[in-house]
Amino acid sequence: MMTETTAVDLFIVGGGMVGSALAARLAPSGMRIAVLENYAPAPFDAASAPDLRVSALSPASITFLEQAGAWSNIAAMRTAPFQRMQVWEKRQDQGTLFAAAEVDAPYLGHIVENRLVQLACLETLSRHDNISLLCPDEISQIHYQPTGSRIHLKSGQVFQATLLIGADGANSVVRKAAGIALDSQQYPMHALVATVSIQGGERDITWQRFTPDGPQSLLPLPGDYASLVWYHRPSEVRRLLALQDEALLDAFRQQFPAALPEITGLIHRGSFALTRSHAQQYAREGVVLIGDAAHTIHPLAGQGVNLGFQDAAVLSEILLQAWQQGSNLASLRHLQHYEQQRKLANHIMQRAMDAFSYGFNNEIAPLRLLRNLGLRLANHPGLVKREVIRYALGLTPSSPLKHLVQRS
Repeated sequence: MMTETTAVDLFIVGGGMVGSALAARLAPSGMRIAVLENYAPAPFDAASAPDLRVSALSPASITFLEQAGAWSNIAAMRTAPFQRMQVWEKRQDQGTLFAAAEVDAPYLGHIVENRLVQLACLETLSRHDNISLLCPDEISQIHYQPTGSRIHLKSGQVFQATLLIGADGANSVVRKAAGIALDSQQYPMHALVATVSIQGGERDITWQRFTPDGPQSLLPLPGDYASLVWYHRPSEVRRLLALQDEALLDAFRQQFPAALPEITGLIHRGSFALTRSHAQQYAREGVVLIGDAAHTIHPLAGQGVNLGFQDAAVLSEILLQAWQQGSNLASLRHLQHYEQQRKLANHIMQRAMDAFSYGFNNEIAPLRLLRNLGLRLANHPGLVKREVIRYALGLTPSSPLKHLVQRS
């Protein structure tokens, strides 16, 4: 018996934050879109402590989520906006303060649980009859073809897609099926992440300290909680994770400055390795990659998901224009416009984060001198400091989302 095949304009593999946001942005167009996601996120429970996995969403990313119809859903659950960012080296230093008010912005960003971003986008998709949400389900086989790919799912469903979109993370099956090579490098450090309970202190600010072993961050979360990130050698991260709760909390208290809110309890803990990767192509005829399927970055400044949303913003505009003009969505001519706008920008951000990490995690005298000079410059109001803040907000002239923010 022949299995019935469903024809779609777009098949998005990966319904995480970036893939579901792209689908939500395109949903009003009327395109026939299938979105595949392996696992359904747990429902929101306002009484629960925040998740371990969170992201610092820039204003540019929030603008895109507003256009996708998802930000109001996120705001109705919970977010932690922050107006300031404190950066320091030595535990007793005052450090350098970056404030949104210096560029007349209402905030630098919002700390949001990844699951809530995904939930909000998926809820948006449920309002559109032209969207097929395949969740939970998994890929059984992909037959990539420039003229239209055939996707077999473990549930038995089969789809024929004009354009195949890989939003399926660093181990993308779409990228592999399309034969797109990946350049990859492992960083010599891991990240320990924890959700902690806190009391006292300021809550509209994020803190980031740079040490020779790696950065340390504390990010405010809704309620009396914070997200703590501690980068270190893999062996040290394993040692820390093996500690009992109170011993690990003591290690946090010894490392993080007393000026921060008091860390009172440990809710969740975990770790992950750090890898930089970049696909050699973002697009081939009939297939395109976005987010972590195309690139991963050192998480130093929390730019990974923001780069993914910028990918989705640029690709959505290109696809909407092609759709309105009646052009072939899978045309390499359209998809290369997306690659040209995003590949170099992502590469520059990758290298910038590498240079930043190397410069701060190194005690070679000339680098230490340059680092201290840079922090002193950034600690005074003026063009340098404003440009650093604008870059973090996604408001630099080179930002592909600048026109979106200006229209909002």
